[in-house]
Amino acid sequence: MSKISLVAIGSSTGGTEALAAVIPKLCPPFPPIVVVQHIPPKFSRMFSERLNKESQLTVKEGEHGEVIKENFVYIAPGGLHMELRRNKEGNLQIRCFMAAPVHSCRPAVDILFNSVAELVGDEALGVILTGIGHDGAAGLLAMKQKGAKTLGQDEATSVVYGMPRAAFDCGAVDVQIPLNEMAAAMTRVVKESEL
Repeated sequence: MSKISLVAIGSSTGGTEALAAVIPKLCPPFPPIVVVQHIPPKFSRMFSERLNKESQLTVKEGEHGEVIKENFVYIAPGGLHMELRRNKEGNLQIRCFMAAPVHSCRPAVDILFNSVAELVGDEALGVILTGIGHDGAAGLLAMKQKGAKTLGQDEATSVVYGMPRAAFDCGAVDVQIPLNEMAAAMTRVVKESEL
């Protein structure tokens, strides 16, 4: 059973509040967390700084070329796609880039999740939180097909159940979790590699 070496989270409408309910409850040591929250430019940095003040992990806006480290949370910059790639040393680093929106979104969850599926496979945990539309469903399914564990926010605690529903309906979600239990579920998967 593979140890979890990376957590990837996608969220949209209601997601800033959902992330603020989850991230501060996570304690070191914790694998790197990469996040796509649909958010306008500039607001992503302000949101990262606010969340950093409330959290035991270090929360920051992701920067192009940055090598990811444990106990850090990297939030995609508003207006740019964010994905992972490996540098020549084999370390995972962030790639931020301008390209056409996906599902009318930039950053798009699917772009991040697809890169995690390709590079991290069964050592990843994917989490889909509240949001409108279906961004992230295909990427989360790709992660699951590569052996990743996957969690989705349940309908009762989602501000909008669109993204978690789309992921659940296509078979991408292993377990649906209420928001107030999500941090504990993520911690359990990371520590025990079990859902």
